[in-house]
Amino acid sequence: MPSFDIVSEVDKHQLTNAVDQVNRTVGNRFDFKGVDAEVEMNGYELTVRAEADIQVTQMVDMLRSALIKCDIDPLAMDVGEPEQSGKAVKVKITLKNGLDKELAKKIVKLIKDEKLKVQASIQGDQVRVTGKKRDDLQHCIATLREKELEQPLQFNNFRD
Repeated sequence: MPSFDIVSEVDKHQLTNAVDQVNRTVGNRFDFKGVDAEVEMNGYELTVRAEADIQVTQMVDMLRSALIKCDIDPLAMDVGEPEQSGKAVKVKITLKNGLDKELAKKIVKLIKDEKLKVQASIQGDQVRVTGKKRDDLQHCIATLREKELEQPLQFNNFRD
């Protein structure tokens, strides 16, 4: 029976590349000369630190474009509020990795509401979809790509 998995993953290596790219760009830009500004990475938690609020905003935009270049959907970013600490401004950014229970239930409900000839089941932090025909599974993928969800989805382990 054909099946595939719906997951939401961020490639750690590509994330490291994006953070390094932003830090290099900050070091080379004229408006950041002599400014103590950088992006720190701790797992899937990023901290953007600079001396002024506008510089932090610019660095978040640079990070967003670097993530796009590294094939990471910027919808995975959960940007916090800027906070003043000493003479630096910090912003915490969390990257969503894995499907939480609520989003997985929402995906299963979407599939059932579309009345597709497939079955969806939640398995940990992913959703497994099975069906009798390959065309039904491809129609399910197309339907989910059209929907606006709060997190980027990837479809893998497609098996016939």
